[in-house]
Order: sequence, then C-alpha cells, then structure tokens
Amino acid sequence: MASIICGSLAFDTIMNFEGRFAEQILPDQLHILNVSFLVPALRRDFGGCAGNIAYALKQLGGTALPMATLGSDGGSYLERLAGQGISTEFVRTIDSAYTAQAMIITDRDNNQINGFHPGAMEHAHLTSIAARGDIKLGIIAPDGRDAMWQHAGQFAMAGIPFVFDPGQQLPRFDGTELKALLGQASWVTVNDYEGRMLSDRTGWGYAEISHHVRGLIVTLGAEGCEVWVDSKKTHVPAVKAAALVDPTGCGDAFRGALLFGLEQGWSLERCAVLGNRLGALKIAGRGPQNYTVDLKLLGL
Repeated sequence: MASIICGSLAFDTIMNFEGRFAEQILPDQLHILNVSFLVPALRRDFGGCAGNIAYALKQLGGTALPMATLGSDGGSYLERLAGQGISTEFVRTIDSAYTAQAMIITDRDNNQINGFHPGAMEHAHLTSIAARGDIKLGIIAPDGRDAMWQHAGQFAMAGIPFVFDPGQQLPRFDGTELKALLGQASWVTVNDYEGRMLSDRTGWGYAEISHHVRGLIVTLGAEGCEVWVDSKKTHVPAVKAAALVDPTGCGDAFRGALLFGLEQGWSLERCAVLGNRLGALKIAGRGPQNYTVDLKLLGL
C-alpha cells in the first residue's frame, strides 16, 4: 500500500539564536520593527513537507510517493530520495526556478521565525493525481496554492481518501474555499494556531469540523494533541523527549506516523499516539530528516 504525499521539497537553512526572541522584540515598536539576530550555528538540510513526511513514513516501513517539484538546483535532493529508497516517480524538475528554500531561525525556547521562498513549488499543480491500484491514501501538505486546490479535487475524483494539512498555506484560502476542501478531505490535521484560523475562517468550531470529515487532529506541541471524531474530543498526551534539540520537522514526523497508522486501519487516537512518539524522537536530533527509528521501541 502506498501514499501520495503532496507538498514541498525544500532546502532548509537552519540557524540557532542563543537568546530569546521575546527579549529582542519590543511590543510597542512592532510598527518600526528592525531586528538582527546573531546566529553562531548554521547548517543546510534537506527539508520541505513532502520530503519530511516521506522520510518519516519510510522510516516506519511505509511506501511513500512524494508528489512535488524541484528546481534546477535540485539534483542533490533527487539523489537523496533515491538513496533513501523513496520513489521519485512523481517528482518534477522545473528548470526555470530554484528549489524551494526555507530560512529558519530557532531561539533557545524552540520558537521559530521562518522565511520561505517557494520557487519551483509554485509549479506543483502541473503534476496530476489519478487512481491506481497500489495507491490507497494521500495527504495534501503545504504546497503551491493551485496545487493544493487541484490535488484535492483529483484525490476526490480518484476515490483516494486523503489528509488535509494546510499548514502555513492556510491563510491563502478563504472560508468558502476551506469549506470546499474540508468537504473533499477524509481527515484534517492542524496545529493549535492553524486550528483557530481554520475555525475563524469557516465559522465552524472543532466539533462542527469533525462532522464534515472522518476526524480532526489539533496538535498542541508539548501538550500533546486533541483528536476530534463526531464531535467527541480525546486528548492524547505528549511523549517526553530525551532532549529538546530542534523542533524543525516535528509536525511532519507526526504526519508521517499518521499516514502509517491510517494505512494499518488504526483508530485516529492510536495514530496520534504514534505521531507523538515519533515527534519526540525527531525533536531530540538536529534537522528534519536525520533521525532514525527503532521499530521495536515504537512497539511496531
């Protein structure tokens, strides 16, 4: 069984700020904000939602089919995917653009400030989804706006159940569009901030949203997550990490575990338990795709 993972492939430039953002930003001066953060540590990682989710799913033993776009500088990412045993069948190269780039600054409290250049990601709609015997699930993670909209319709037409994970692209859709996307999705996953925005734009509370899909997951960071099914909320506690090193990619690790559990026919609560475990494992290491999974320790 394979899952199509729609989203970005990106190069992440990750920088560590040894102080706290809150100590450098004056609330009453936000209208003339001009700050600079000294970042002694800097590294470049393979990232992007599709790449990170595919990595997590592959680590768990699933079959990931990332559907994404790379730019003219993306050759090393293709080699990376091939080296991980991850299919590049649905990865397209756009020679006229650069691969998406994320610039991420993390402070000592694991708060993050991000800058993102979409580059080739804005051409992701050029690749289409069609029914195929081995494809049973999908996810729409943050991607080009047109791609997210079109792929949702294509999943629905192909009869492939999918997770809607709007992430940082959520503000690009209005309430009417979000209602239409929820009407096509089988599951929805958001963090607490995105969940509030989703509710505000649709006018639906979490209980109402859960009536339009098979289930809603709202991740709460160190507080675990909420699972909503048919208006019923279940809190799934967080798993304590061995160390708090780097939160980059934790949400994508959770989503890879979610796909794996759904492939197995698990309940949404059981999927969330695995997601919390994998997120705790990822945060203990640097970079979104550098952790390894011991399936026995995860109970698999």
